Amino acid sequence: MNYLEKLDQCNWQTISSALDDRGYALSERIFSSAECAQLAALYERHDRFRATVAMRRHGFGSGEYKYFSYPLPEVVATLRRYLYAKLAPIANVWEQRLRSGRQWPAGHCQLLALCRAAGQTRPTPLMLNYGRGDYNCLHQDLYGELHFPMQAVVVLTRPDKDFTGGQFTLVENRPRRQSRCEVPALQQGQLLIFPVRERPTPSARGYAKATMRHGVSTITRGRRRALGIIFHDAQ
Repeated sequence: MNYLEKLDQCNWQTISSALDDRGYALSERIFSSAECAQLAALYERHDRFRATVAMRRHGFGSGEYKYFSYPLPEVVATLRRYLYAKLAPIANVWEQRLRSGRQWPAGHCQLLALCRAAGQTRPTPLMLNYGRGDYNCLHQDLYGELHFPMQAVVVLTRPDKDFTGGQFTLVENRPRRQSRCEVPALQQGQLLIFPVRERPTPSARGYAKATMRHGVSTITRGRRRALGIIFHDAQ
């Protein structure tokens, strides 16, 4: 069974409920160990990337990541299109709850057309590479005025075997309440879906915006590689 067949078997209502309840959702394992290794090996293909970012140089943390160039590798492009189609209806419910007036299109190609109209034309899917002592500060992946409200990540190496530490961390700042932290138990080959910037949370008047940031804790041993899927393009 390939990754698309596995995605078809996911319960997307359960994923939607998890995003509402906890601010993130974990899928079943989508990619096998062999598929994860093939994806991780793309990091060495310098011809597939448009930019490399040394995180310490910019104060983002420590480690390195690379943005893919167009055309994206087939599996990355397909995953991006498939996930967007599943998440757009959930995102539109969020927009209704927040009374934003925005309606996200059904297809990813239509989202990219909106990005181009906004001057956002550079691809944002990326590969992240962390070694011992590396980490990623809490941040948001916005890249421009137009940003789809959800994104996804797949860890390609094995937690507690290929690396230790390196926990994915989400921090939610809630109106008039203390911040809340989540550390999803993300395993190799699973999809983690989470907010880019904010999500609706129940309030006395309906719903309020809860601001989200994400990062990665310090790697204490080995090497962590991950694939990030961001749906909007960058300026």
